[in-house]
This record gives sequence, C-alpha cells and structure tokens, in this order.
Amino acid sequence: MTTHTQATRPATFAGLPFTDLTMILVAVIWGVNFPITKLTLNELSPPAFAALRFAGAALVLWIIWRMREGATPLPSATLKKLLLLGVIGNTVYQVAFTYGIKLTSAANGSLLIAITPALVAAFGTILGIERIRRVGVVGIVLAIGGVILVLLSRGLSFSRDELIGDLLMLGCAIAWTIYTLGVRSLSNELSSLTITTWSMISAVPGLLLIGLPDILRLSWGTVSLGAWSGLVFSMLLSLVLSYLLWNESVRVAGSNRTAIYGCVVPLVAALTAWPTLGEVPTWLQGVGAILIISGVLLTRR
Repeated sequence: MTTHTQATRPATFAGLPFTDLTMILVAVIWGVNFPITKLTLNELSPPAFAALRFAGAALVLWIIWRMREGATPLPSATLKKLLLLGVIGNTVYQVAFTYGIKLTSAANGSLLIAITPALVAAFGTILGIERIRRVGVVGIVLAIGGVILVLLSRGLSFSRDELIGDLLMLGCAIAWTIYTLGVRSLSNELSSLTITTWSMISAVPGLLLIGLPDILRLSWGTVSLGAWSGLVFSMLLSLVLSYLLWNESVRVAGSNRTAIYGCVVPLVAALTAWPTLGEVPTWLQGVGAILIISGVLLTRR
C-alpha cells in the first residue's frame, strides 16, 4: 500500500509539484517576452515577426515529435479539432498579439491578457470541463487584483491607437481561453508534445500568408543582432518550451490551476521593464506581487 501511494504521488522538488515550478518558469519567460517583443518590433513588422517565429518553432517541434513519437497518424476527428485549436490559439492569437502590443502599452496589454484565468475558470465551469471551488475563486480575485495594482503603478493611458490595441489584446485573452479549454479536453488521449506540435503547425500557413509580403520586403542586413536575439528568444523559449510546459500542466493539473499563473506574467513584465525600458518599480507593484503570489498559492491548494 505504501509503495502504491508513493508511486502515484505527484513529482515534487523542494516541496513544490513540478507543474508549479514549470509554470513559474513559463510566467517568467512570458513576462520577459513582453519588453523583448516591443523592442524587436521596432525593427521587424508584426506580421513578419509572427510568421518567422512560428515557422521556426513549428519546424523545431516537428523534428522533436518525429524523433520522440514517430509518424503515428492521428484519428481524423482528433486531428481536425487539434488543427482548429491551433488556428484559434496560435494564428488568431499571434496576429492579435503582435499588432496589439505594437499599438498599446505593455501595461494595458498584459492587464487584458491577465483576465484569462477568470475566463478559463468561468467558461470551464459553464461547460462542465472543471469545477471551481470557493478557495479558487478567492485566489483568482486576489491574483487579478494584484495584476491591476502592478499595472496601475506603471500608468494606464487610452489613446485611440491604444484602444484598438486593447481590443486586440482582449481578443488574445478570449482566443487563449478557448485554446486552453480545448487542450484540456484532448489531454487524456494525446501527449503534450503531440498537442503542441500539431497546434503549432496548423498556425503556420495563415501566419505565413499574412507575413510573407513583409518578409520579402525585409532588408535583412539592417536587422540588428538584438532584434535577431529577441526573435530567437520568442521562438524557442516563449513558444517551443513554454507551450510544451503549459500543455503538460493543463494535462496534469487542469486548466484552472494552470491559467492562474497568467496573473504572474504582468508582474514579471513590470520588473523586467525596469532595466530594459527604464521603468522603475513602485510600492504598488510590491503590494500587487504579494496579492498575486497569495492568489496563486490559494488556487493551487
């Protein structure tokens, strides 16, 4: 009996489940990706940036998938659902994200994306995919409250361009909610690597169609090393590694407990904006950090 209990106990490190540690890593990567993307988009257009990073990421994932799982065909119905999720969670999301982050501030954009955990919990409950307990509701409220404090401390503005960008970022939150819940519904029949690979591949045709004209007009010699580094970071870490870890966490821990880590992203973005964009942290960000961490811990109980 003791042996069976130990075998089924979740893997931990320093007292924390590995899914928590991996999602903390994802939150850090995605938080850092906000200022990196804004800097990279000074030299690459949004369509070219999205197309290049996804084409590269899809190729890397396909190679890994072939080496790890071979070329086993997927059932037709499963493949269609997976490809549809990829278009929504990747093509639609990335077009909205790259244009949105170009038009709006990092504060506005990350605030709107940070409502994703609440959307995932609400729609997951309505659709019967997962149940949310009272402690989870409290955790989500605390975390989102912390996000609001962090972003208010950086200042919010609503010009015409930023309003358009804000609407695009809201579209990102909705698209990512659909993707996360869809991944949850497929997680019992497919590996995280398969889900990530095929949903990524399905995004490439649409993104290349949109981005190819800008790629052909791009003066490659004028793109700085910093911009190329930003593209590689966004491709390999923000997409390949983070998507694999996100989908695995959804499979193991569920969509609600995974999505709550999205509230940590704006906190990381605020801290990394200090050295990269010259934005100095304030005491409001400290209070917001406490609320975010408390909310995540409550939701993970």
